[in-house]
Amino acid sequence: MTQLHPGDVLNPHDLTTITDTPVPVPDAALLVHLQFRRYAGCPVCNLHLRSFAARHDELAAAGIREVVVFHSRAETLREFQGHLPFAAIADPDKKLYAEFGVETMSPWLALDPRSWLTAGRAIARAPSLRGAAGAGEQHLGLPADFLVGRDGQILAAKYGRRVDDHWSVDDVLGLAGQAHLSR
Repeated sequence: MTQLHPGDVLNPHDLTTITDTPVPVPDAALLVHLQFRRYAGCPVCNLHLRSFAARHDELAAAGIREVVVFHSRAETLREFQGHLPFAAIADPDKKLYAEFGVETMSPWLALDPRSWLTAGRAIARAPSLRGAAGAGEQHLGLPADFLVGRDGQILAAKYGRRVDDHWSVDDVLGLAGQAHLSR
């Protein structure tokens, strides 16, 4: 898989959310924070996304559109992510994952104690454990984050090495601030 780097330019994508709403990436009016997450019921992903949902107004005020991609079916995502105040995209065939070079972790990496500690903390804070098992879904996905400029240029990219290796809200706001200053 070929990974993307700052300076690379994306071809336009017309994505469709789990509520059948079209989402352009890039967006001519906003920066796009494109997040790749694991499966729909992933406790680590859910904890992470709750932090983004809680600060969604702040992100929007900074001119950032949040778009999150899961390698789950839309029906499953609606059950676990239907409450998100931003775009959630189903990619069960992992076509976008392949296009963006988002990898799957090795089984050995899944044994990393940091991943287990993070998963334990996320499960302890989960409102429900019903989705944690992710029946029928692949558990070895890795996260990735991209900040995409209005012109489609990748302004910043992060490929996670563990289940919790992703940008925080503060990271995204800082990167967006830098992007606004440099333009």
